[in-house]
Amino acid sequence: MTDTTSAPAWPRPYWQGSAGQTALLQFYVFGQFARELVIPAPRYASSGLPAGVELKRFQNLALRQWDGYPLAGALGELLRDDAPEAFETARTAPDALVVRGELADGASLDYLRDTLGVLAVLLDIGGRVVLDPQIFGLFDASAWRERYLVADGAPPRSHVLIARTLADDGVHAHVHTRGMRKFARPDISLRDVPPTELDRAGVLCEKLVEMEAFGACFVAGQELDVDGLAAPLTAAPGGSLDDPAFNNFHVAFRWPA
Repeated sequence: MTDTTSAPAWPRPYWQGSAGQTALLQFYVFGQFARELVIPAPRYASSGLPAGVELKRFQNLALRQWDGYPLAGALGELLRDDAPEAFETARTAPDALVVRGELADGASLDYLRDTLGVLAVLLDIGGRVVLDPQIFGLFDASAWRERYLVADGAPPRSHVLIARTLADDGVHAHVHTRGMRKFARPDISLRDVPPTELDRAGVLCEKLVEMEAFGACFVAGQELDVDGLAAPLTAAPGGSLDDPAFNNFHVAFRWPA
């Protein structure tokens, strides 16, 4: 994304219909804004918020009374530990703008381009911190611009969280994502990854994120051949939108022994 009035398309070259899944976008912008918001979205190659995505304005103090206030509870503690200065700026900001909506799966990512352009403008007109709760990401204005305002758009990896947790056996790892709901796709789950294969698993996870973001779908039983592995990985879709580990459906692949 660049500072321009043109709006180049963001196509999905691998697009296949996703059987009813919808894309979810949700962001909070904390700062101090003029009474009347003027959002010159074309400045950032945006056509404005797409149909289905809304911007709502709250006094931050009032929003804190909401049970789902993202700067409170376990998420708030995580954000405070990860980005203490940005957290304090967000906590004390007078205004909070909530950008949220669900959209039908489609053959382009123009909806994401347009929404990111609006967020960029909001940082120009009073926003100081952006929260992306889907990836547990809290960014001050400078960090957000560095991550997302890049030529031709930030790569899919920038829009998701790739995490690693220890498996129950205390040896193998679970490499998994959060944030693929932005693309109306399930998150990725690589199970039983041995310690010696963590780098390979991380690179593979990024590749699978890119494939899904650009429209690919993995069906039950689909096999993926991976260089260096003795056997293919087999896709096993599962989960639900209420799954706390992903806040999304997921597609699992078990690493061969």
